This record gives sequence, C-alpha cells and structure tokens, in this order.
Amino acid sequence: MAVKLRLKRMGAKKRPFYRVVAADSRSPRDGRFIETIGTYNPIANPAEVKIDEQLALKWLNNGAIPTDTVRDLFSKQGIMKKFHDSKMTKKEK
Repeated sequence: MAVKLRLKRMGAKKRPFYRVVAADSRSPRDGRFIETIGTYNPIANPAEVKIDEQLALKWLNNGAIPTDTVRDLFSKQGIMKKFHDSKMTKKEK
C-alpha cells in the first residue's frame, strides 16, 4: 500500500478549504483517508496553513510520499528541512 500525503478538498463551491491527509494512493481525492495531518485555507489573506509537525514527520519517516502542493506547504513550514536533516543524521551514524 503506497501512502501519499495530499489535499482533501472541503468547503463550498468557489470557497475551497483543504485538509492535509495521509491516504492510500488508490483511494479517491475526497474519499477514504488514514489520518488528518493539518489544514490549508487559500482564501484567507495571507493563506492559513496549520500542520501538525510531529504527524507530518512521522508519516514522512514511514515512507509516505507528499504531492507537489503538500511538499511546497511543508517546505514553507520548514518540515521538509527537518526531515532532510533527520535523514542526514541517521546516515552519519
């Protein structure tokens, strides 16, 4: 089972709101998911991003693959840098 970290669209028509979720890659975009990691509200000015850093790092360390958009959100939050640094420290030991 390939797990992806991706956006699940919520909200009304023309008023999108997204949840960042860990889901099986075979399940539909707005369908079944394993765990909610955070939220993303692009309508707010500036855009609101709330991500549980510990959950995100747990899923990344377990091999979950983020989509391009989620990877950008994680990068802006500094999560991808922490993930990269943790991988580099493991290799040095």
